[in-house]
Amino acid sequence: MSRAVGQIDPRKSEAILDAATELFAEKGAAATMDEIARRAGVSKQTLYNRFASKLDIGRALAARRSDAVTAPLRSEGDPQTVLTAYAIALLEKIVHGEAGASLRGLAMVSPEAPDIAAAIYDGGPGESLRRLSAWLGEQDRRGLLSVPDPDHAAEIFSGMALGHSHLRTLLGVHHPGADQIPERARETARRFIRAFLPD
Repeated sequence: MSRAVGQIDPRKSEAILDAATELFAEKGAAATMDEIARRAGVSKQTLYNRFASKLDIGRALAARRSDAVTAPLRSEGDPQTVLTAYAIALLEKIVHGEAGASLRGLAMVSPEAPDIAAAIYDGGPGESLRRLSAWLGEQDRRGLLSVPDPDHAAEIFSGMALGHSHLRTLLGVHHPGADQIPERARETARRFIRAFLPD
């Protein structure tokens, strides 16, 4: 089925983001837009039609990750169910998949291109924290949890869920208990909720 004139093929955008992830991991900020286009199998014009710069690519990569991790917050489940699903999504992203390459790539990019690193943080982990904070604030307003400082509580929960997973992934070392993510997520959610139950 042919596309209408001016319609963007989302598969090409995904191929560009996948290529950028690989190249940032391999070369850091030295990865060029030309290399990204070649790796993605698209023309330079197609690349620039979607992303004007590496900064725009960084923002898109971060948004894609944040959307995936925070999907459980858009469900209608009870706090235990939602927080367990959120923790599973967070851990799966860090422990499995391309997270190691992405984190190492970001570490390489940071000193040479702090604007890209800041954009990736703000649009990815920073945005995920803001969404979790907003969700926790809503649970407080509904009386399901008592969360006087949702921003701080969001950081507490993320830290509880991840533990040292970020550091292990960044360094490429073994994740003990990587096959027990659902159990770990449930325990994290249970303990967090116990700490923030209304009086």
